[in-house]
Amino acid sequence: MCGIAGSLQVDDGPVDRERLCQMIGAIRYRGPDDAGIYSHGPVGLAHARLSIIDLVGGHQPMSIAQDALVITFNGEIFNYIELRNELIAKGHRFTSSSDTEVLLHLYQEEGERCVERLNGQWAFAIWDAPRQRLFLSRDRFGVRPLYYTRLDGEFLFASEIKALLTCPQVPYALDLIGLDQLFTFWATIPPRTVFRGINQLPPGCSMIVQDGHITITPYWTLDLTGQIEHGSATDSQLAEELFELLQDAIRIRLRADVPVGAYLSGGIDSTVVAALARKSAGDRIRTFSVTFESSDIDESRFQHEASAFLGTSHSSIRCRHEDIVGVFSDVIWHTEQPILRTAPAPLYLLSRLAHDSGFKVVLTGEGADELFGGYDIFKETKIRQFWGRRPASRWRPLLLKRLYPYLPNIQRQSLEYLKHFFHVTPQALSGPFFSHLPRWELTAKTKQFFSVSTQAELAEADAVSSLLRDLPSSYATWSLFAKAEFLESRYLLPGYILSSQGDRVAMAHAVEGRYPFLDHRVATFAARLPASLKMKVLDQKYLLKQAVKGLIPEVIRTRAKQPYRAPDGLSFFSGHDEFVGDLLSSQRIKQDGVFDPRATDALVRKFRSGRETSVKDNMALTGILSTTVLLDRFMHGRNALSSPASQERHTPF
Repeated sequence: MCGIAGSLQVDDGPVDRERLCQMIGAIRYRGPDDAGIYSHGPVGLAHARLSIIDLVGGHQPMSIAQDALVITFNGEIFNYIELRNELIAKGHRFTSSSDTEVLLHLYQEEGERCVERLNGQWAFAIWDAPRQRLFLSRDRFGVRPLYYTRLDGEFLFASEIKALLTCPQVPYALDLIGLDQLFTFWATIPPRTVFRGINQLPPGCSMIVQDGHITITPYWTLDLTGQIEHGSATDSQLAEELFELLQDAIRIRLRADVPVGAYLSGGIDSTVVAALARKSAGDRIRTFSVTFESSDIDESRFQHEASAFLGTSHSSIRCRHEDIVGVFSDVIWHTEQPILRTAPAPLYLLSRLAHDSGFKVVLTGEGADELFGGYDIFKETKIRQFWGRRPASRWRPLLLKRLYPYLPNIQRQSLEYLKHFFHVTPQALSGPFFSHLPRWELTAKTKQFFSVSTQAELAEADAVSSLLRDLPSSYATWSLFAKAEFLESRYLLPGYILSSQGDRVAMAHAVEGRYPFLDHRVATFAARLPASLKMKVLDQKYLLKQAVKGLIPEVIRTRAKQPYRAPDGLSFFSGHDEFVGDLLSSQRIKQDGVFDPRATDALVRKFRSGRETSVKDNMALTGILSTTVLLDRFMHGRNALSSPASQERHTPF
């Protein structure tokens, strides 16, 4: 894992080398081990390296064929050994054992289609001197970030937005449409970001910049059309196939010249990953967890159960309310977008623990919920579908209680609210966003805190309708379950889970996350499974649970899904509300102009009073706080572009 940046002068003028130094210096914490710059004529590439494979020979930017091809690369190609052997058989010669050099030779051999051969997570740029073009690509699920902007006569790209903002010509301005999307979906819809004029390359896409033109081409999308018919193979056969795929996905993700650890949440996904890693790597695996003070969200019992069963060396960190408040501003500095829940903050602390323990690489279980029906939204979709077809069924209250087993004390008023939340008409079943619309509508209620001027500027915006043009042509023929899977994996996964909760908080401490469930072979297999093998009645991840019998503790294999949660509004009002008082003062809110001062003040008073607060209240408070921090750290003048202490440890070179 690393940080990359670069510039291409469209008018063929010389590249500004000092600018490259400033860009890569702004994200040096992503790669504290080494740094380098290549500049020649109109192109400049910069790199900050976190050394993981070929610690000595992997310096970047790297070139071959007398600088005909030059690369700056962030990520890992896990099948690089197999690809290297193929290329050697075709006559290619290598001077290092790095995956970076394999990627260069593969591009030399196969051109832009080389990305179809890759098993990994990446964001890279290759300068193709003979063709005078810049080729950029981002991995299938968007594990690694890649941003770009077009100025007058210049194209700039980088791993993070703050690198682009070091350039004086790049504006510091909030994109209100991006903000509107985030306050609906929890994420922006690529290529948009919350920074005006700065775009992100969508997952599964490549880009060519040549002769002043930008061409973006998708090379992969999760195909949910060709599903296996239930009965064409037995459940046990499919479970065995899944197990073998996961085992190999983890085997190649253990490839590193540094120690590899694993995050252990106490759920089935991370426990499976840790178990298979332990099976392959033995005593080399160490596990890490975050715990909480509240028993409602703490999973330490299951973390200890898993660690004891697997025999791993285990470390954990306790996340208290004051810890969340203490790192919140730095977390937003790294996420580079507002967040509606505080969940990234504990993971920021967890990655710091891994780093301080001497680990640069951790395996984790993200992706399993999206691919194998693990989220509540899949159960909600099934129940709402049932209700839409049988609106008078007496099973409705019982289904609601089965829906959220991790909330054992659902009150009567909560059940009444859920009945309203799940109200559905038969006509709604045919809508393109049936599964997610209730969630999006609930989140969008936070926009009532937008100021009059913000709402006026967004009067013509329709976040949900804007998704229609991004859907696959066959989408309308998919099942409701498949549509829900697509929406989760297409938008929330890359835009929030792998970003604000993934790459950003991990790389803040130079820790690389690896995601075996997002191996494209596993994902393709999962996409072909019928919904009945992912959720049997309301039993989530059915086939995955069958595949790992005996591998992990039975109490974890069979336990109900408990979503990862962290304390939200309560954290800011547990003896530390001066943080809120400073950021959300009426004067500050009025000055920023994004939110309504009166509505914001009423929300703060509600939390301070100790009155019961809703999901919407917690999302709104965290969203307003994080947006205000974002404005404070990034947009109130260029002098405000200052880094947390974690960055200041590193000099540019």
